[in-house]
Amino acid sequence: MSETVELGFEQARELALEAMHGRGFGEAEAEATVDALLAAERDGLPSHGLSRLPFYLDQAASGKVDAGAVPSVEIDGAVVRVDAGYGLAFPAVARGLEAGYECVARLGVAAVSIARSHHFGVAGAPVEAAARRGYLAMAFSNSPSALAPWGGSRPLFGTNPIAFACPRRGTDPLLLDLSLSKVARGKVMLAKKRGEPIPEGWALDVEGQPTTDPDAALAGSMVPAGDAKGAALALMVELLTAGLAGSHFGFQATSFFDAEGDPPGIGQLILLFDPGRFTPQFIEQAETLFAAMQDQPGVRLPGDRRYRLRREGGDQLTLPAALVAELEAHVAAGCS
Repeated sequence: MSETVELGFEQARELALEAMHGRGFGEAEAEATVDALLAAERDGLPSHGLSRLPFYLDQAASGKVDAGAVPSVEIDGAVVRVDAGYGLAFPAVARGLEAGYECVARLGVAAVSIARSHHFGVAGAPVEAAARRGYLAMAFSNSPSALAPWGGSRPLFGTNPIAFACPRRGTDPLLLDLSLSKVARGKVMLAKKRGEPIPEGWALDVEGQPTTDPDAALAGSMVPAGDAKGAALALMVELLTAGLAGSHFGFQATSFFDAEGDPPGIGQLILLFDPGRFTPQFIEQAETLFAAMQDQPGVRLPGDRRYRLRREGGDQLTLPAALVAELEAHVAAGCS
């Protein structure tokens, strides 16, 4: 039997939606989630793609995720407070952005704080969407503990992604999207599923020693990007996300990767700026910087690789056969 299966995007979308509906997710919540996961696949980010869906479905079955949650939104000046209600993050992000666009158009700035949330997915997705509307945008999320404070050995902070997007003149936005660990923890999970070692330098075991064993890495901690600087930034993100939202810090949150325990209940923050309210010449000024960067051989702007993969991608997805079988099993379970 082949280890992979070829599916068209629409075929994969229908399978994923059917699996989510079978586990009790509403139409809007399922569509926001599946579209985000497929966008990650199209951008060459399978660690944040459909491989995540079986975890979400198992957690919905166990009650760790509330499949029936519908995000609520409150607007207070430039502050948008979203309660994800222990559901998935994607519908909460979509609702929060909708309100955030209204605020930033009116006030020039908006801050969308999301409480009682779940896995953020590709952090670059919401900021790219905002930049395509002409806004500068930043996004932050905390996550279950995977990084130790610098000098410590017990994980307290999540890998805590940060993303930033800047609109450009007549082309794709500048897009930065990074985890505060050297690599995203989802890549370790994929290596574990494949039975493969991870490169040295990604993670430490429970004794604080370098490891190439994904199981030992998941039991230990990820290495922060930039060492002490990365650990300090992870602390900052914990306060901007869970702190402002009144949600769980990384060390209080349960895993995204199993169906045991209480909901993770983490937080997110998305900041939106209308650059024209600061200076009408912003886009032109930004382009002078980008042109100076690209004058140097070998320099590419952040986000260019992602856009290239998106353009070059076909209409077919190559997925692990085991993943497709898992999704089909969830469909069958929902129909029984």
